[in-house]
Amino acid sequence: MQVMFTRREPPQWLLDMWKEIDDKTFGKGFDCFAEDAVCNLGVADWKGREAIRANLKAFIDTGFTALHHVTEYWDAGSLKVFCGIVDMTPDDRSAATVHPTMTHFFYMDEKDDTKVRRWVGAVGPVAFG
Repeated sequence: MQVMFTRREPPQWLLDMWKEIDDKTFGKGFDCFAEDAVCNLGVADWKGREAIRANLKAFIDTGFTALHHVTEYWDAGSLKVFCGIVDMTPDDRSAATVHPTMTHFFYMDEKDDTKVRRWVGAVGPVAFG
């Protein structure tokens, strides 16, 4: 199987999801996920849209604010690839803000290509940011 990628502007659903995380609102931006979506961020293995939402909220609530920046977005139809940088600013202002790189793969749902079925991604390590 051969896949052809096209570099595009990031879609609104992706920007909306990052905004929900950055604003710590975790609302409708997560509707881009299928109800039974799977998320593998690093060692995480979260199953279901609500588990993804709840676990990301719990992670963000550990004491920092994130600000995501899209640097590249590639579209191959059922597979989307996003690269970027996230500013992670600790609530403790005596600690430094870090800027790790991110790479994420979004596999779209076969029945509804407006929904993400599987999200695989990695951030960091923050020690290099």
